[in-house]
Amino acid sequence: MRYIIIGAGAVGGTVGGRLAEAGQDVVLVARGAHAAALREDGLRLRVPEGELTHRLPVVAGPAELGVLRADDVLVLAVKTQDSEAALHTWGPASVEGGGTAAERLPLVCAQNGVESQRLALRRFRHVYGVCVWLPSTHVEPGVVSAAGAPLTGILHLGRYPHGTDDTARQMAADLEKAHFEAPVVEDVARWQYAKLLSNLGNALEAVSGPADDPEAQALFARVRAEGAAVLDAAGIAHVSPEEQRAVRGDKVTLMPLDGVPRGGGSSWQSLSRGAGTIEADYLNGEIALLGRLHGVPTPLNELLQRLANEFARERREPASLPVAELTRLADEAVARADR
Repeated sequence: MRYIIIGAGAVGGTVGGRLAEAGQDVVLVARGAHAAALREDGLRLRVPEGELTHRLPVVAGPAELGVLRADDVLVLAVKTQDSEAALHTWGPASVEGGGTAAERLPLVCAQNGVESQRLALRRFRHVYGVCVWLPSTHVEPGVVSAAGAPLTGILHLGRYPHGTDDTARQMAADLEKAHFEAPVVEDVARWQYAKLLSNLGNALEAVSGPADDPEAQALFARVRAEGAAVLDAAGIAHVSPEEQRAVRGDKVTLMPLDGVPRGGGSSWQSLSRGAGTIEADYLNGEIALLGRLHGVPTPLNELLQRLANEFARERREPASLPVAELTRLADEAVARADR
């Protein structure tokens, strides 16, 4: 298999770099300053064993590759707000022997949230979901950091909407040679919805900083509980925290990396890069959507969705809203919803 990593940022860059290190054929898809740095200096992957440089093919789109190979795997690792454009670009690409990527090639959604797979299934016949548990950072062009050890991450994967097959098992075998654990599961969505509940804190971290003090932790607990209530009302199964802890154990422990300051999650990184967009519509916004569909108020998640989008649109500094002020706004939002 050749892995075409569409979106060589934190997750895509780490997965692509680790696969290349394990001997797999990898192509990176990137744009702008990041693409220029990857072409000039290679992918600089900072991991606990040091900085590894991978000089890999870098393209902006399928035209630069020509006809795709029949053994290509498309790994979609862009933020969800960029998925539709990527699917539109790669779906019609021609594949050797006839047909298009959308008709013939596996598309693997290695992203936060649950929406990209639904978008992909409108175009692609063979869609796979991944529950991405992979602490990684990308804020500097050409550089990706992943501090997990002894494993870099745990990637549950399976066909979407459900099931497994030989392709999933082959991808898992490749990932497990590349510092990952990759369980192949029949019910990947159950893992992804559990991850979604954890990702509801991404917006909180982005606007007010890490939830590492009691006030921030208490607010996140309220946000997550609101999300869990919505999933329960919608009848959506999700893995319990206890089952997640049992599977993960101490397999992915964050280690200090030389010259790499402590950062934040994917939404914090978007603000740090001044990207202008953020994924809150597909994290907190997913809970808001389900709440409206099933008659459950979601004032806390709606607040975080709105604030995260304001921060991204106005390119405000991450973590610049004091958590005490955010808690006050949250209390006001809940009071309005209760009236």
